Amino acid sequence: MTPTTIKLSGLESLPLAEDIDRACDWMEKIYAAGNYVKVTVLRHWSKHNPTISGKIARPSAYRWYLRREFLKLAKLGAEIELTPARERIDLNAPDLLECIDETNFDHTRKKVFLFGPERVELSIQRLEHYTGTRIEDFQRYILLTNYQMHMEAFVAMYPQAKTPSRPGVQMPAYHHATDRNDGISIINIGVGPSNAKNLTDHIAVLRPDAMLMVGHCAGVRNHQEVGDFVLASGYMRNDHVLDKALPRSVPLPPSFLLNRYLARVLDERELPYRYGVVYTTADRNWELSLTRTLRDLKASRSVAVDMESATVAANGFRYRIPAATLLCVSDKPLHGKPKLPESAASFYDDTKQQHLEVARRAIELARSEYSDGLPNSDLHAMDEPLLRGSDVCRDLRGNASFD
Repeated sequence: MTPTTIKLSGLESLPLAEDIDRACDWMEKIYAAGNYVKVTVLRHWSKHNPTISGKIARPSAYRWYLRREFLKLAKLGAEIELTPARERIDLNAPDLLECIDETNFDHTRKKVFLFGPERVELSIQRLEHYTGTRIEDFQRYILLTNYQMHMEAFVAMYPQAKTPSRPGVQMPAYHHATDRNDGISIINIGVGPSNAKNLTDHIAVLRPDAMLMVGHCAGVRNHQEVGDFVLASGYMRNDHVLDKALPRSVPLPPSFLLNRYLARVLDERELPYRYGVVYTTADRNWELSLTRTLRDLKASRSVAVDMESATVAANGFRYRIPAATLLCVSDKPLHGKPKLPESAASFYDDTKQQHLEVARRAIELARSEYSDGLPNSDLHAMDEPLLRGSDVCRDLRGNASFD
């Protein structure tokens, strides 16, 4: 008989990993039976918000995350209660969009999870549709690309990778899956900031540990060559798709740790790279309005132009996901080297494996040093949700601390 309530107590009777696994099994049964799960957390140490609750949808999609967060709370002495909540919403219901409208969302209200259950339901359905893969196969480390050649290079690295269950999907995903979901997923998001926003809006509900844009760019400096790499120190946002959601005045630094791992790999392999501002545009033919673009490039001191990096960074910031950029210079239109068919084909063939290998090795370094996820405390707001990811951080001397 399935119990109606599950309780996990902290400190005095610290639950084991097996207890939390049984609680996750129970949550999945409740969800399969047609209900969301209500999570209520009592924190004795909190003066102003001791009790926080929220509803969870499709717990199997991010079971690894729930296990980690519940154990962390229990170690702090919190009491966790799980009960069946309201019936799951029909995604064909006419009032669905009212349930997930985030326009006037109260960001000051303390909550358990960053997203409501209806938003999670819709995003998961869209991810499975776009990528052609099961949501449970998504891993904690996400590579984003807009080239099929990178997908092919990924399969060459991981011949057993899980691939789409049907042909012709819009944004195919391949997954190097592990038992702890700490493998790597790669998704071909297509070209442009609209696609980048679309995919990262939905991937955010899975709470990945990192997102890394692996793409190509135009180099705009004299001392860059085709094949050189670019790491972003910041972004010039000329994509505009998130201007209303996140003011352009908000600074968007990439993950310091991800950049450090990427630079380490590039240095070890003696690969040339430039560190600087990436200018992201929504205009694929930006060279045709050169005067206006040059003004922005000069003002921002940009070293490269692409169409997705700033968008991924902006949504990473919004959704508290460490993000970074690994670009490779494919053309230099300001220096008489536009992207033309013959030179592009040769460049792609020469660099695709190396490009992806650098990304993979950087992820491996991050995973080995932070097995419970990259710290994201630098992305936290004053009103963070209770389940918010890794808080452990290290100072520049390597000392561990908790924010």
